[in-house]
Amino acid sequence: MAISNDELLEILSWLPAKAIHKLKCSSKIFSELSHNPCFAAKQAENALTKDSPSCFFIQRVNSNYFPEFHPLPGNKLSSGIPRGMIRFLSASDIKILSSSNGLILCRNNQTELFIINPSINSFFHVPLPDHMQTFRQEWRIIPDFDMTMECDSDDCKVFFFSSEFWGSKFDCHVYSQKEGSWSKKEKCFSAGSRNLKFDNPVICNGAIHFVSDCFRYIAKGSTYFRPYIVSYDMANGDKNTLIRIPKEARRGSHDDSCDMSIFKWSQSQSMCLVRLRKRVFTVWILTNYESCGWRRILKVRVRGMGLMEQNPVIIGFVVLNGDLVFATKKKVYSYGLTGEKYMVLSEICEHGCDSRFARFVSYSDTLRPCGISVKSLRFYLSGDSSEYALPNKVISIASNKVAKSTGKVVCVTGASGYIASWIVKFLLKCGYTLRATVRDTSQVTYTVNDPQVQFGAQTFLNVTFGWINVKDVATANDQREYLDRILDN
Repeated sequence: MAISNDELLEILSWLPAKAIHKLKCSSKIFSELSHNPCFAAKQAENALTKDSPSCFFIQRVNSNYFPEFHPLPGNKLSSGIPRGMIRFLSASDIKILSSSNGLILCRNNQTELFIINPSINSFFHVPLPDHMQTFRQEWRIIPDFDMTMECDSDDCKVFFFSSEFWGSKFDCHVYSQKEGSWSKKEKCFSAGSRNLKFDNPVICNGAIHFVSDCFRYIAKGSTYFRPYIVSYDMANGDKNTLIRIPKEARRGSHDDSCDMSIFKWSQSQSMCLVRLRKRVFTVWILTNYESCGWRRILKVRVRGMGLMEQNPVIIGFVVLNGDLVFATKKKVYSYGLTGEKYMVLSEICEHGCDSRFARFVSYSDTLRPCGISVKSLRFYLSGDSSEYALPNKVISIASNKVAKSTGKVVCVTGASGYIASWIVKFLLKCGYTLRATVRDTSQVTYTVNDPQVQFGAQTFLNVTFGWINVKDVATANDQREYLDRILDN
């Protein structure tokens, strides 16, 4: 049974961005999908409903971030970002602050903000709030800061909490991509007496949540002696709630080895609490938001998880798609928390974050645009210079990060075809010397004149490219002679 074009586009809109990009070479119709604003919006909206990340970034915590990109198990072929973008992010000192609906919020070492969509190689510069710009002008520097980003089908917002003189009252600043400006909430955000982990927020039930640290610096009789979770109503800020953590999690929380974090629990649109103490993982799910009811679903020693490493040291962890994902000094693993994968260990990948602590950022590839005044990163990924500059930020990339293959000869057969024309475009862009074969040189005009492959006549006529008509060498007695004639032409 045949399906209509509208039905086909509806089906394709549920695919990740990488799978859609793979279809570009199959037909001209598919090659235009990623540039269609309506289709891109539909694909991004469908990704919001799934709410299940397919990949993640892992980076160092304190400095020299150098984020690495890895797909989750089962998503390697269908999800991801272009290799050039992976090399670009890995070779640059960019800190990924947050991710939502295919967009990542980044900060460089000069404290400038960018929203990047790695799947479509585009970025958007986000101005700093006014009070931070004033501070930078006066002191020539801005302390390290964290922000979080949340996207819906209508807008993308960046949340930033700041306080004066290290107080417990925080102002909430919100940047709206739709409005293109920052605004300040009227009511302050009360964080209590403890320091909050602003780099690890959870957004659910219309509020943004932060967990406090566990260190022993609060008087025992204080209300904030034990760690806690604070929620802030994102709509108007009227509701600022203190959420108790499980009693079992509070015991021994002041131990120096204790580390607690909260994550979104996608199974029920709630959140979960993960504690790592004395090499023991414990996980609770928030079952009742109003009464602070928790249910423990896992308690396991690290050495009892089945790791093949000897004396593994955990440097970071996160919960993704109902699995506990954690990193040792060498590898990243997943440990099932639900269903058939419960308490099943799987190795995901090796990593190069040579650090005491590592941070995960979940990611799903979409075609969502970064904003109105977006800029393309294609120049920075494949330009002629070995230095590529974002505004006010120069990022040096080693010459081996971008293909520079001048002098190497490549033969492309059937170069007048649609798929081969894209291969020709890529190889010329990388600086290869090309020798192409076609059955009839009269068919070359298809490749040159195709609107999707705009090389220009000079590219095909200069010394880096040469056409060989197969008819002219069809009588060659030896295949080696045939290849020599192609490459030496």
